Amino acid sequence: MIRIHETSPGVVTLVLDRPDKANALTADMLAALTEAVEGAGRSGARALILTGAGKVFSAGADLDAAKAGLATSPAWERLSGAIAALPCLTVAALNGTLAGGAFGMALACDLRIAVPGARFFYPVMRLGYLPQPSDPARLVALVGPARAAMILMAGAKIDADEALAFGLIDRIVPPEALMDSAQALCTDAAAASGGHVAAIRAMIRGA
Repeated sequence: MIRIHETSPGVVTLVLDRPDKANALTADMLAALTEAVEGAGRSGARALILTGAGKVFSAGADLDAAKAGLATSPAWERLSGAIAALPCLTVAALNGTLAGGAFGMALACDLRIAVPGARFFYPVMRLGYLPQPSDPARLVALVGPARAAMILMAGAKIDADEALAFGLIDRIVPPEALMDSAQALCTDAAAASGGHVAAIRAMIRGA
């Protein structure tokens, strides 16, 4: 349910491939994603693209798995931490709605692009869960504390235009152009040395 392929030399694409379930994530999918992200780092990838199959990026945790404890599992934080630690450019190509725990992996990326119909919500207040530990700070860094509170505390559902205005996403692109746009963002990094990519990313991240 996780597809991995090198879309061009130096660019690894990971696809959430469970479209019949809105790409809701199971524990096995989270583990596979984390392993794939770490593997991309070891392989010397200069860019990583995360996307989903179908019309939803991810609805978050699979409902049955969430009831069994996945909603509060540290596996989400391990995944977002693995993405944030990569020494390469990371792009979330959001093919549709981003919800719940799936927010973490997108927030950990360097860039986020989305289709016009994407929606963004993180209903931890209503569901009685805490967000993943690193997510609030990453969200605040992008949109500021008041807008982070709108999403995490007021349960606001944000459309793509508002997400762009907030700074939650960086560009809106037509669905048919999403992957080409993501690939284009990776062109310069893919042509550079791994060390050069890692050095610039560290400077941006303050690492």
